[in-house]
Amino acid sequence: MSAPVAQRPQQQQAGGVTFVNVLRAEWVKFWSVRSTAWAVLALVVVTIGITTLFSWGISESYDQLDASERSDLDPANASLSGLFFGQLVIAVLGALVVTAEYSTRGVRSTFTAVPRRLNVLAAKALVLAVVAFVVGLVTCFVAFFIGQLFFASVDIDVSLGDPGVPRVIIGGALYVVGCGMFGFALGTLLRHSAGAITTAVALLLVVPPLIGLIPDALGGEQISKWFTSNAGTHIMETVSSTEGIGPWSGYAAFTLQWLVLLVIGAWLVKRRDA
Repeated sequence: MSAPVAQRPQQQQAGGVTFVNVLRAEWVKFWSVRSTAWAVLALVVVTIGITTLFSWGISESYDQLDASERSDLDPANASLSGLFFGQLVIAVLGALVVTAEYSTRGVRSTFTAVPRRLNVLAAKALVLAVVAFVVGLVTCFVAFFIGQLFFASVDIDVSLGDPGVPRVIIGGALYVVGCGMFGFALGTLLRHSAGAITTAVALLLVVPPLIGLIPDALGGEQISKWFTSNAGTHIMETVSSTEGIGPWSGYAAFTLQWLVLLVIGAWLVKRRDA
């Protein structure tokens, strides 16, 4: 009769470490860090602020554009121009979701409480993805309507009922998720805040335009158009891309790149000491 009694606390402890409980714990940890709220606020302010300035500039200079420049203008995409900088904010947040615990050594306690490390990683990724999508979607809607207010003054505004526009807005939110997961993957791989953030900024903002300098004989054109943000941003276009990349194929290529990094990082998480 003593064996079942002795086993009961162990059974209760094992049953308590479910994925739902891990997810709840990661949700609390995510919002308990002060940098999270500041990063979310920065994402909203930067994206909407840059969009406002960019849209105002287009509306003011529209009469000076020639016919080819007007035909290439994508009002829906232009209203999300603030994501060019907003992507960096969410990438930084994605990296910190992982690296913050490593820097404080709190990850040791986490892995002691939850021996299945991939459950912790999956919970962190899910919390980040949900928050990034919701915040990104709201931000993209607001930025879109602000942009169209300026474009309406020169009769180039579009509405949600126009072809491709809903996909652009939802695609903007998906792109925010992708950038957040890109930073998350690098954080998992490198485990160091400065290294992960620097690498994310370089691969999303600095390196993509520079790849165009690679000679075509060495595959520079192909590498450039499929590289990280160069490919991922096509999901926010309604005007056909000159590179011949569709919106979903470009986003799929971007997703595949951060997934590869995340898989390698997850493998290392299981093998390395905390």
